[in-house]
Amino acid sequence: MRVIHFVTGGFSGGATQVALSLVRATQHEPGVESILVLRKKSHMPKQRVEALRQEGIRVYVVNNWLHLTTVFALVRLCHQLEPDVFVAHGFSEHLWGRLAAYLAGVPHIVQVEHNTRERYTRFRYWLSRKLNAVTDAIVGCSEGVRQVLLKRGYDADKCIAISNGIKPDAFSELPSPASERAGDVIMVARIAKQKDHRTLIASVGILQQRGVRVKLQLIGKGKARVVEPLKQQVQALGLDAQIEFAGYRSDVPELLKNTRIFVQCTHYEGMPLTLIEAMAAGCAVIGSQVPGVQEVIAEECNGLTHRHQDAEHLADQIERLLSDDAFCNQLGAKARQDALSQYTQTHMSQQYLALFKRLQQGSSR
Repeated sequence: MRVIHFVTGGFSGGATQVALSLVRATQHEPGVESILVLRKKSHMPKQRVEALRQEGIRVYVVNNWLHLTTVFALVRLCHQLEPDVFVAHGFSEHLWGRLAAYLAGVPHIVQVEHNTRERYTRFRYWLSRKLNAVTDAIVGCSEGVRQVLLKRGYDADKCIAISNGIKPDAFSELPSPASERAGDVIMVARIAKQKDHRTLIASVGILQQRGVRVKLQLIGKGKARVVEPLKQQVQALGLDAQIEFAGYRSDVPELLKNTRIFVQCTHYEGMPLTLIEAMAAGCAVIGSQVPGVQEVIAEECNGLTHRHQDAEHLADQIERLLSDDAFCNQLGAKARQDALSQYTQTHMSQQYLALFKRLQQGSSR
């Protein structure tokens, strides 16, 4: 069985990481050949692509000049490689990928939706619905995403949920209890409009007014037009000494293991891998009450949630975890247990592989 995974070449996104994880997971699977096809991006690091090839992964890059040229390039590649299954990850790649796979006559087509909200124009929504008729399975990367797909009117028989998973190796050692860690709060995420850094920063300001001094690390890069207003917010609140914009860090697992509280403050999500990693690291976690996060955090069991864009409520939740060591440790321990038992790459890849085998054993379109 030959499987093509088509995804954006922007390596910072979760869709690319999931596609790459699935390709790696099946490298030594008997009877399965997985191929990674990347849609070229202007900032795509060529050295990353070459490193994947050195790793033994078959990687192809298709152009990104126009959507139509991308489709034609994919059609030619499908004729050349003759895949049994074509998996199109993320928006808008799932539109052009599925269209190309259909035109090329690929036996089975799978769409993977990685978010609960995307920039669907009227045409793109129409095209997506048309392509659903020739798509064998539509996978939501969490139950929250699947529910959104159903609300769009997609075929319930085709919509399934397969949760994203992390590689647990970096979190295998038992970490110290959350309350004994040096760092107060951390958020690991791209600094982009999707994320709600503004509410998190405001909550630190509210805590300062209450006499609670909190140190916050913001890990992740972003465009200047998004980062600069946040830095101005920090300065206006007088929080320069408490909030650090740390940029990209390669030692995220170690940072998480040394921080008490992880916050996923966001406007919308698919299945946030950094939240799962924080849980695996034993952090006490707090997440926004939005689809994709709420399905992971069981309130007062493995974490806490806060009302969307409600800085006061988020401040309450942070203060609660800072003031109650026993509760903080209890949440961190349960979060770690859930992450390592339910959200691993092995669990994820086994479910995808089972799906592909079911499709291959069934009749072609």
